[in-house]
Amino acid sequence: MSAAATTTEGGLYPPSAFYFKVVFGSGSEGVDSSFQDVSGISFEMSTEEVPEGGENRFVHKLPTAIKQSNLELKRGIASASSPLVAWCKEVMEGDFIAAIVPRTISVYLLNENAEPIRGWTFANAFPIKWEVEGFNSTKNEVAIEKIVFSYTYSNRVM
Repeated sequence: MSAAATTTEGGLYPPSAFYFKVVFGSGSEGVDSSFQDVSGISFEMSTEEVPEGGENRFVHKLPTAIKQSNLELKRGIASASSPLVAWCKEVMEGDFIAAIVPRTISVYLLNENAEPIRGWTFANAFPIKWEVEGFNSTKNEVAIEKIVFSYTYSNRVM
């Protein structure tokens, strides 16, 4: 085994990106369904440029805030009995009659033994977009739905 393929934290390094799970809330809510794709785990620091007073050659970049993109999940269209579908329907089709109930979403990258080796939590998440990708009669593909979530903040937990 090469030095690049040594085991760390219960799996081969670097970890594979295809074995993961998504958990909504905790306890009885738990895992809803398998997802084909998870994207939007990104963080970027915004900066403000401040010119040096009296010295025109220098511009300082000062940090102002951390920007986070929306979390996007893709999967095959789920049944109406899915807890995630029920939550999305409640938020998207509820006409703002009831308050939106945010949840914590956790994404875990798993090793070959289905043990989490990396993880991220997204606090106070709620769906902001629910899209069904186009249908095409010339392709033999699964019908896909994409759900986009906004959240307050996120943490890398492992």
